[in-house]
Amino acid sequence: MGTAHEGLSVLFDRVLVRPGDPEGERRSRSGILIPATAQVSRRLAWATAVAVGPHVRTVKVGDEVLYNPEDRFDVELRGEEFVILRERDIHAVATRPDGAGTGLYL
Repeated sequence: MGTAHEGLSVLFDRVLVRPGDPEGERRSRSGILIPATAQVSRRLAWATAVAVGPHVRTVKVGDEVLYNPEDRFDVELRGEEFVILRERDIHAVATRPDGAGTGLYL
């Protein structure tokens, strides 16, 4: 069975991403539990690029991108949730070094 984005062409400067885990409970560095209901203003989120348009210059499929969840368009493809972003709405790109299976670099 294929993935939801097979056969999908993203146009212009758009990037189709699969968002990371939804916001849930998380812990601070000191171990304090932060409930999912806590509001964190202007928190950016990570997602994985699964398709890029022909005019996208800085993002490749498989890159992890940092974006503002407020600047996005949600889309459901075959029951799976994705987000479409403009390249200019991406704040950072983390790529895996060639040949390495671990580690992300900004």
